[in-house]
Amino acid sequence: MVEIILHWLRNIPKEYTVIIMGALPVAELRGAIPLALYYGMPLAKAFWLSVLGNIIFIVPALFLFEPVTRRLRRFKPCAGFFDWLFERTRKKADAIQKYEALGLAIFVAIPLPMTGAWSGVIAASLFKIRFRYAFIAIVAGVICAGIIVSTFCGLGILSWKAMVMH
Repeated sequence: MVEIILHWLRNIPKEYTVIIMGALPVAELRGAIPLALYYGMPLAKAFWLSVLGNIIFIVPALFLFEPVTRRLRRFKPCAGFFDWLFERTRKKADAIQKYEALGLAIFVAIPLPMTGAWSGVIAASLFKIRFRYAFIAIVAGVICAGIIVSTFCGLGILSWKAMVMH
C-alpha cells in the first residue's frame, strides 16, 4: 500500500512526500522519517517534516471524528468497521482510561502499529478527553515518537529498506 501511495506522489517534491506520508495513518512518522532519510535528507529535517505531517491533521480530526463516525455508523458495513476499530482501540488503551491526557501522550509516543496520532484521536474521542488536553497530549506523543524513531534510524536499527521488506 505504501508503495502505491509513493507511486502516486512520485512527481511532487520529496519534502511534500514526507509530510504527506507523515499524515497518513498507514505510515505516520514511523514511516516518514525513514523515508526522508532514504531520500537523503538530514535527520533534523526528516524529523521536523515528519512531525509536521503527523500533527497537521490533528485539529480537524479531533473536531470531525465523532460527528463523521456517528453519521457513517448508520450504514451497516461502516458500523461493523467502527465497532472493530473502537474495540481494538479500547483494548490497547488501558493507560488512557487510567491517566487520561498523560496516558494519551504515552499511548501516542510508543512507536508501534495502532498507537500513533490517528489512534490517539480515536482514543481521545472514545474516552471524551477535552480538546485542548487531547491536542497537547497527541502533539507531545508525536514529538516523543519522532525522537524515538529518529534515534532508531540514527543508530541504524530502523531504515526505509527494512520497513519495505517486511
